[in-house]
Amino acid sequence: MSIGRKWPSEVKEFKDPETGTRMRQLTNYRGHSHHFYFTNPGWYDENRRLLFSSDRENRTNLYSIELATGEITQLTDLEPIAAPNELDFISACVNPTRPEAYFWYGCELMAIDLVSLDQRAIYRMPKGFLKNMINCTADGQYVCAAINEDLTDKIHMDTLRGYVGFAEYSAAKPHCKIEVVATDGSGSRTAWQEKCWISHVNTSPTQPTLLTFCHEGPWVKVDHRIWGLDINEGKPWKIRPYKEKEAVGHEYWYADGERIGFHGKYADGRQFIGHIRLDNTDHVEMDFPHLTGHTHSNDEHLIVGDGGQVVRLWRWNGKDYDGPKMLCRHRGSFQTQQLHVHPRFTPDGKEVLFTSDMSGYGNVYLAEVPDFDSLPKVEEE
Repeated sequence: MSIGRKWPSEVKEFKDPETGTRMRQLTNYRGHSHHFYFTNPGWYDENRRLLFSSDRENRTNLYSIELATGEITQLTDLEPIAAPNELDFISACVNPTRPEAYFWYGCELMAIDLVSLDQRAIYRMPKGFLKNMINCTADGQYVCAAINEDLTDKIHMDTLRGYVGFAEYSAAKPHCKIEVVATDGSGSRTAWQEKCWISHVNTSPTQPTLLTFCHEGPWVKVDHRIWGLDINEGKPWKIRPYKEKEAVGHEYWYADGERIGFHGKYADGRQFIGHIRLDNTDHVEMDFPHLTGHTHSNDEHLIVGDGGQVVRLWRWNGKDYDGPKMLCRHRGSFQTQQLHVHPRFTPDGKEVLFTSDMSGYGNVYLAEVPDFDSLPKVEEE
């Protein structure tokens, strides 16, 4: 058993040659490593440690890095599982109130104590369903999980590698559920279900009963993208209603747990970016003729994106956004979900966490955020 095994620091510090941004490469192994999906923070122990996934010794497992020293601890030692419910940690999440994390292992939703490293199953998915995104509620009492009808006997799917079957599965209107699973293992209930592909279950970081989810599929073809749900009331509502042929997505919560950021494209082709409260008030939206990729921010003041080959920043000036400025060049291939750059700010906003295979293998990086005005403009628009 390799649970608890210590790996020496793999940290490499350098400066981005084009911007001078101070960089830390946290992992350096001849196998892919990546952080969680950008809506799922992986920090714990008062942000002194970070969870990540790594393919080492021909297995995929969960690891923790102590950010001050770079020392890595292996947290799991799991046998590989074949598709369609293969093992990955893209959707893993951390309990915000205690040192515990959650991940899918086959059909079981697992909890791992991040101190003792004990593992236990807290939920078993019913037969005929596929796993999807999970997130923990702000009070730490529940994991909210999307599960989707298994149609792989009818549709060839590989959404981790190239979105194979993505449009076909969305068009098939699978039976999907949002399950609310008690983190103490005491039971679960269905908060919402419908005949539509549900994905990206994102819990508010401050409001324990509130989450968003999406109707997944090609953005311009879904009936509506962003939905809100109170898990106690079980009645979803539309967030940022949009017109036919508009596209919106990559939604995420601001740190206040009350506003949601997003970007998209109008029917006439103009791109936009904005944020909105869960009740559709405080709707701020503007033209945004830039490559965005995945975007993230802790609030409206500074936004990070991974469009093109660079990590880029935009700064709010009170009316619209200045930039983009180039933080660093990521050179990510985006070959698989695990190799998507997925940038996000650290909780204090001083660094940007991202994954890149610029070295030939996927590795986890932290880029220090300097003064915005000191950075060069992005030229590859």
